[in-house]
Amino acid sequence: MAEVKLTAEVRTEFGKGAARRVRREDKVPGVIYGHGGDPKHVAIDSHALMMALKTPNALLNLDIDGKSELVIPKAVQREAIRGFLVHVDYLSVKKGEKVTVEIPIHTEGELAPGGNLLEHILNTLPVEAEATHIPESVTVSVAGLDAGHSVLAKDITLPAGSTLAVEEDAVVLQVVAAQAEAAEESGEDAEGAEA
Repeated sequence: MAEVKLTAEVRTEFGKGAARRVRREDKVPGVIYGHGGDPKHVAIDSHALMMALKTPNALLNLDIDGKSELVIPKAVQREAIRGFLVHVDYLSVKKGEKVTVEIPIHTEGELAPGGNLLEHILNTLPVEAEATHIPESVTVSVAGLDAGHSVLAKDITLPAGSTLAVEEDAVVLQVVAAQAEAAEESGEDAEGAEA
């Protein structure tokens, strides 16, 4: 995963009013935590940050007063209706350091014929990886799986350098048979109404 370089300004004012002023300047307030240091309050250009966060688990290289700091976003708050960034909490990381992140799960292939449905028990897979080599996603083949089959966390091939951060026997995906009873019941109700 490539680093995204952004410029961050140190914030000296705190609270709702100060955060609103930062947002009016098209910047997003945030706090950097980690490594036992005091939290750092920063503001980053809204558009540049929004573009950087389109990649899950983005590694950000923040330029703060001429000093470079590597961070990953841990908690992103968005405005409920329009989706604007409201606040971001960052975790400070170092090269070579392991971090626990959740990576998206993508599926490929067709299920066995017969109207089966694929149920995602987990939408993301918790893994531990080096901060500078966080995988973007993991792909799972569901080709030919029939009703009753499950894909466990231990069955997923992880990218090199990653380890599971969840129980190996955790169910990630399962195939279920389509529910045909609801359609039959509505047909019976219609017959009863005619009589």
